[in-house]
Parts: sequence; C-alpha cells; structure tokens
Amino acid sequence: MVEQANVLVKIDDISLDVTQTIINIQRYQKLIRIANQQIAGVKRIQEIANLRANAGISSQADPVQAQSYLQSAQSALIAQQSLLSQYQQHLYTLLGFDARNVQWAITDDFIKQSDLYVEPQFNTIPQMIAAQAGIEVARSQKIQTKVSNYPTLSVKGELSQALHGRNPNNDKNGGFDSAIMLEASSQFYQGGATSSRIKAASFAEEAAKAQVNTVYLKVLDQIRTSREQIENKQRQMQVLAGQQATTVRTRELYQEQYKLGTRSLVDLLNAEQAIHSANSEVEMARYDIYSSIAQYISATGRSRQAYDLNNIKIQGFEVQP
Repeated sequence: MVEQANVLVKIDDISLDVTQTIINIQRYQKLIRIANQQIAGVKRIQEIANLRANAGISSQADPVQAQSYLQSAQSALIAQQSLLSQYQQHLYTLLGFDARNVQWAITDDFIKQSDLYVEPQFNTIPQMIAAQAGIEVARSQKIQTKVSNYPTLSVKGELSQALHGRNPNNDKNGGFDSAIMLEASSQFYQGGATSSRIKAASFAEEAAKAQVNTVYLKVLDQIRTSREQIENKQRQMQVLAGQQATTVRTRELYQEQYKLGTRSLVDLLNAEQAIHSANSEVEMARYDIYSSIAQYISATGRSRQAYDLNNIKIQGFEVQP
C-alpha cells in the first residue's frame, strides 16, 4: 500500500509539473503578443516624432527618446521569448516529444474539475494514503519485534532413499525412510537488545502517526492558500479591468494634447507603456489563477481525475482510481 501510494504521489507530482509548464507556456505566448503590440505602438509614436522633428515642430530629442522606449520594449520581448523557450524545452523533457506546435487550451472543464469549494476527501489523497499505510507498517514491525522475544517452535521433515544398497535406517534395499521432528529455539538473553528494539518500534509508530498529522496540515494549508490566492487574483483582475479602460482613454487624450503641443512625447510614450503594462498584469493575474487551480487539484488528489489518467497504462503500470 505504501509503494502503490508513492507511485500515485509521483504521478500527481509529474501531472502538476506538466500542467504548470503548459500554463506558463500559454502565459508567455500571451505576454509575447502584448509585447509585440507595445513595440508596434512605440514605433507609431516614433514615426510621428520623426516627422515632427524633421518639420521643426518638435525637438530633435523626441526621436531619441522614442528609440530608447522602443529598445526597452524589444529587450523585454527577448526576455519573454527566452522564458517561453525554457518552458517549451522543459515540456519536451516531461512528455518525451516536441510539443511546440501543439495548441493548448484551458477549458472551463479544467476549472469545474477542481471542485474548488468542495471539502476534499483526505482518504483519496495519495500523500495521506502513504502516511496512513506507514502507520500499519510501523505497527507490523512493532508486533514482529515483540514476537521475536518468544520461543520459536519449528516442524521439520526429511525423506531419504538408498540409491545403492540398503537404507541403514530401515535395512531395506533401496528403501525409503522419512522422519518428522519438532525443534524449539529461543533467544534467552541479548543484553537488553530486544527491549531496545521494541522501544524503537514504538517510537517509529508514533513518528508515523505524527507524519499523518503533518501531511494533513500541509494539505490543508495548500488548499487554503490556493483558495486565497485565487480570490485575491479575481479581485485584482476587476481593478485591472478598470485600469485598462483608463489607460486607453488617457492615451487618446495625450495624443490630442501632443498634437496641440500641451503634452510632451515622453507623456505619450508613458501612456502607451501603461496600456501594455495593464494588459500584461491582467494576463499575469489570469494565469496565476490557473496555476493556483492546478496546485489545488494536485493538493486534493484530483489530478488523475481532472486529467483523465485513471485506467490508462503508463509504461506498463495501470493507474487505478
């Protein structure tokens, strides 16, 4: 039972790793699209700055400032592309094949499968199953240690046949002879070693019970933490949605004011940057929620159910629900 539970623990761990990796791949694919939109937006402002500077309407420093913002956006894009490549390589290691052309989708069923506000069944969580089985192992070892202190009675038997000549036990030519014997053995004195082993076995049993409590508290903490993170990110997304609308309106106003000469190019660049920063924060919060849901599914032992892993064979091992 311990080893079976440990196998399920490993399956759940790898399932979580795969899920988190796919979530991060989607996260950075989305951030890369936003970064490309930011680069395109800054380039449009740079073109306006170049036209106005060449016409003598604005300072020659404006194109330089726009170029600085453009290079910063391009640098951020490269960093995000690098992180995307790292997660894609990690997924290749986990799956054993190149999945860069696979279009992953996080469906509504992924959220439903989590049963976020349903009380978890601790007796189905592999870590808890392993910890509970550990108590039975410790108890069995304790009983075995106690039994070793008692005398052992063994039943032995033997059968012999003379291949050439007479059997000396019954004086028969080529005859058979059999015997049954009782043998008693005991370890009378071992200098206190037996009592020490019994004490050690008792301590091991108590340690196994403590491990069950530790696992219970750990799972409970993970569940509460995941729920709290999800709720906080949902509230954050509501605020960010308002911020997105505000930044878009601000950019529109700044563009008009820049044309009238009441706003500087830096104001216009900052407004453009604020839009894409707000968009990035929204997507980061969204995928943080997905990540917390995946963590919750793993903590509650629902990975095999959520990802349809039950009753399939993995390298010759059939996953049982």
